[in-house]
Amino acid sequence: MKSFIEYIKQSFFVTVIAVIISSCSIENDPTNQYSESSVYRQESTIRQYMLGMYNEFNTFRFGAFPIGYENATDALTDIMKYTSSTSGNGTVNILATDASRVNAAGPQLNYWSSGYNRISRLNELIKGIKESPNPLTDQQKLQYEAEARYIRGYVYFWLVRLHGSVVIMDKLTSEKDNPRSSEDDCYNFIAADFAFAAEHLPKAWDAANEGRATKGAAFGMLARTWLYAASIAEYDKKQFNADELTGIPQAKARSYYENAANASGEVIKLAGEGYYALDDNFASVFSNKNTKEAIFKMVYMRPQITHTYDLGFVPPRDVPGQALVYGVPTAELVNEFEMADGSSFSWSNPAMSANPYANREPRFYASVLYNGAAWKGRTINTSTSDPLEGTVEYGTTSDPKRTVSGYYTKKFLDESNTDIIVNKSTQSWIEMRYAEILLIDAEAKTKTGDLGGAKTSLNTLRNKRGLPDAPAQTAADLMVAIEHERKIELAFEGHRYWDLRRWRKAHTVLNNVRFTGHRPVGNGGAFTYETISVDNANRQFTPALYYMPIPLDEDIRNNALEQIRGW
Repeated sequence: MKSFIEYIKQSFFVTVIAVIISSCSIENDPTNQYSESSVYRQESTIRQYMLGMYNEFNTFRFGAFPIGYENATDALTDIMKYTSSTSGNGTVNILATDASRVNAAGPQLNYWSSGYNRISRLNELIKGIKESPNPLTDQQKLQYEAEARYIRGYVYFWLVRLHGSVVIMDKLTSEKDNPRSSEDDCYNFIAADFAFAAEHLPKAWDAANEGRATKGAAFGMLARTWLYAASIAEYDKKQFNADELTGIPQAKARSYYENAANASGEVIKLAGEGYYALDDNFASVFSNKNTKEAIFKMVYMRPQITHTYDLGFVPPRDVPGQALVYGVPTAELVNEFEMADGSSFSWSNPAMSANPYANREPRFYASVLYNGAAWKGRTINTSTSDPLEGTVEYGTTSDPKRTVSGYYTKKFLDESNTDIIVNKSTQSWIEMRYAEILLIDAEAKTKTGDLGGAKTSLNTLRNKRGLPDAPAQTAADLMVAIEHERKIELAFEGHRYWDLRRWRKAHTVLNNVRFTGHRPVGNGGAFTYETISVDNANRQFTPALYYMPIPLDEDIRNNALEQIRGW
């Protein structure tokens, strides 16, 4: 039997067929589909078609969706700054400072058409497994359906956190006019898909199938789904959109938090059985392809399956004239990392400001390259004395391909890869880690009053990262600690923008503000650090952006589809 990776290499033809078959976004004639073909006559072709569906996750690797550049949504927030000011490499900066760029004619953050095309393919697969003559046992049918529903749930999760209220399509249909469902119903539909997947997927696959969705991955996504639904129920309160289908009744918040805690608890049980664990070394999580911290990941192997993350984020001297330096960490992120003893860092502390990068917590050194950091046999110099890697003021050069904040990213970079042009990159994209599960569990239990359980999950993570217990005692203090942990633990993993949205904090944290960096200034043999702005215009996040508009052409095509109110 060929391995999962080998099938992924060959699955491109399946994706091409699926795209050719699809003529529009939602409706599909069930009498003229791939489900009628010979693909269902053999288990091997069913398996190959199923594995081809996993290509959808490549859309989201390293936070590339929805703008098409890695870490782009993090660059819409306070933790990363993209360096370019031009359309293309700098589109994220344009969107971050001009909310009017988002509209129904050009939503910018748009997954509608490709998302529904994938949903149609998955519904087609589910129908074929259930109804077409095939050699599968009843157990195999349930397992394949569970995989398909895991991927369908993931696609819908993206659609719903963009738009809130979307069209639920649970089967193939020839009907082209389909209305939106309520945001509450959408999250319940997603949860049902993940719950079905969790019931019927195995705890682990054999070596030939490593990389396919598991019971733990399904419970993890179920926990994430319920956490989002609960957050919206608690924080939205219909303050930001008058559409009758958006928002979730506040009375449901507690039960949804309980659902999130129950689902995360199932993953924690699996960790107790040895399936998952936190790594002793935070940096190794992102370089060790066998890390037990990964619950669901995309694996890459040279030469056929690679990506270019290193080229996009390494410091310029790694590949002079070719490094792209898309995005760099902000001072707002760097300041968040604690000291090694768990105390807060402060520039107003003379000892700390004199040597700001000494005695910081381990995650800092694994996430950020700073002035004086060791990297690939050299010392990083981000002062203006270095013409290649030194800090340049944002906006003075349209595409500087060097830092504008005084920092470079380190997390996910492969320090052993000394020829990234030839080798490209093969680091795994970890869609879900065990660390996130512990943070979901801590947040959900805080919200349901189980402060002891919340502290256990939070401090399990902190202790493994070399930090003491969080001093938080009240629910309010715990939420401050959890928000802090999510900001640094999950930095550059595509969570920050969506966290601020679900907490309904984006319109305050990301609006009417400019973020900063630290430019080193040589002073004899030492440095002082000057706070600089990495923005040349105020950031904008208007309340309307909590619910992105449905693309205008989809609204025109579907007579039953009404635009999200306000757009």
